[in-house]
Amino acid sequence: MSAFTLPVTVYIEDTDAGGIVYYVNYLKYMERARSEWLKQFGITQRELLDAGIQLVVHRIECRYAKPARLDDRLMVSAEVVEQSSCRLSFRQRVTGRGEPLCEASVDIACLDASRLRPTRWPSALAAVLNG
Repeated sequence: MSAFTLPVTVYIEDTDAGGIVYYVNYLKYMERARSEWLKQFGITQRELLDAGIQLVVHRIECRYAKPARLDDRLMVSAEVVEQSSCRLSFRQRVTGRGEPLCEASVDIACLDASRLRPTRWPSALAAVLNG
C-alpha cells in the first residue's frame, strides 16, 4: 500500500513562544494524516465508533530531527508497513523545506469500544487492507 500524504500549514497555535512547533503537535499532525488516510477509502472515525470500533495508539516511537516553524508548509505521510487481524503498523514522516523533520513508527490497535479489548477489523476496513 503506498504512502498517503497530507499537506499541513503551521499556525501560531502550533508553536511555542519562539515560533517553533511544539513537539506534541507532530503527533497531532500524524493522527490527522491517519484519519485522512481512512477517509480516502470512505471510512470515518465516527462510523467506526458508531459500529462499536475504536482505533487506538498502542505504541509509538518518534525521532525529531529538525524544527518546523510558524507558517511552514509541511507534508505528513502515513504508510502501512505491517498488519495483523487487529493491528496496523504505520511509518510516518513530517517533512518541510524538503527536509525530514520528524519520523515515527506507530502501532494502531482495533478495539471493541464497549469492552476495550482487541477485535478484528470491520469488514469495510479489512477489504481495504486486503485489497
